[in-house]
Amino acid sequence: MVPYLETQRLLLRPLNLSDAPQIQATFPRWEIVRYLVATVPWPYPADGAQKFLSGVALPAIEEQRAWIWSLRLKAAPDTLIGIIGLYDQKDNHRGFWLAPEYQYQGLMAEACECVNTYWFRELNRPVLRVEKAELNTRSAVISEAQHMRKIKSFNRNYVCGTLETALWELTREEWLFYHPQ
Repeated sequence: MVPYLETQRLLLRPLNLSDAPQIQATFPRWEIVRYLVATVPWPYPADGAQKFLSGVALPAIEEQRAWIWSLRLKAAPDTLIGIIGLYDQKDNHRGFWLAPEYQYQGLMAEACECVNTYWFRELNRPVLRVEKAELNTRSAVISEAQHMRKIKSFNRNYVCGTLETALWELTREEWLFYHPQ
């Protein structure tokens, strides 16, 4: 259901229950969770990754409401460095996190380009929308580079509190314009 994907530097492996220990070891850091929605428990419980996988992510994948991958460097394929997912939800189609030690290298932009291609070409979706906290400027840089635009602002609850949020959008036609075959 969720295919293996790859980029120049990354392997995108379908999320699996066996990823729980690495997620649990990598994920619970303030730099990662602060701009995630408030449904993410904080402090992160010792069984948080296991519960997320078995209770949320894997059922959504099974029901084809989500396509979620672990991110791994090709140079270190056994090490999970983040997660990226596509979601069949109203106005919130993509989400991700990356361990801080791998940030500022263009890896997440590379992963986003890959899953955007899957969204538009394989799933044939008409629009990609993502919500993000206005304070999450690094994530905004990725959206701007991908020719997304802000279409709406509102408040949302995040792990760090209530913040102004922007809804970003990219249509399939716009994406195809920048990615001709």
